[in-house]
Amino acid sequence: MDEQRQADLRRILESPSYRLVENDAEFLKQEALRPVRLQLELLKPELALAEHGVRSTIVVFGGTQITPREAAERRLAAARETLAERPDDALRARRVARAERLLEKSRYYDAAREFARLVSDCSQGGNGSDYVVVTGGGPGIMEAANRGAHEVNAKSIGFNITLPHEQVPNPYITPTLCFQFRYFALRKMHFLLRAKALVVFPGGFGTLDELFDALTLRQTGKLQKIPIILFGRAYWDRVLDFQFLADEGVIADDDLRLFAYAETPEEAWRRIVEFHASLSPEDICRPQ
Repeated sequence: MDEQRQADLRRILESPSYRLVENDAEFLKQEALRPVRLQLELLKPELALAEHGVRSTIVVFGGTQITPREAAERRLAAARETLAERPDDALRARRVARAERLLEKSRYYDAAREFARLVSDCSQGGNGSDYVVVTGGGPGIMEAANRGAHEVNAKSIGFNITLPHEQVPNPYITPTLCFQFRYFALRKMHFLLRAKALVVFPGGFGTLDELFDALTLRQTGKLQKIPIILFGRAYWDRVLDFQFLADEGVIADDDLRLFAYAETPEEAWRRIVEFHASLSPEDICRPQ
């Protein structure tokens, strides 16, 4: 084959059109391929969890900014040091106030960690596949829950999400059960598909979004009956006035029974156990 023909052949072999479709990342990223990507994002975790025998999960949500006490103390010390340089700076004073509030909330990190340790030790015994703790895979409360499971040699799941700012998984997730999502909708679906309970610690927009998604699905009968537990009533009463919604007539009084409160890891776990002990076989089946 002469040099021209060899050059022509190289161009053919290097052309994107010649790639096998499973090896063509640029093709799969096209807008027209979104339905395929959605299907793949549903299937990949589904098949992996089935392979690992994960039958049921306990979902833990909560804020990324709620850190261990040591980290919160360092953040506060840094904010105070910066304020000392310019004591009249309102923004710096605001940062100190926020850091003080976050330091107070570090107890929720400890509580989430202990809750996951308690759940995993009771339900998995190190190797089981029921009531596996699942989080969003990031820092803060999510890290605490994965960490608690890790400390009793239990598996736990992380459903991470691609964000405009970098977010890497926390190091306590079982490596083969850590997944990355592009689409929030598919991630939310996987949170709830196997859920036996949802425990929601203090958090921000993301936590509220996930909470209301679950509440709406429970309210409309689109989700299996599970306990939804808000951890730390003082925080949630300030953030959300559910009684006001009922008094205004925009939700039913019975909707106030879709969730409960807990103040300790032991109370949250007891509520989950008691809830499922009260269910009939028909209640346990997921609506189609």
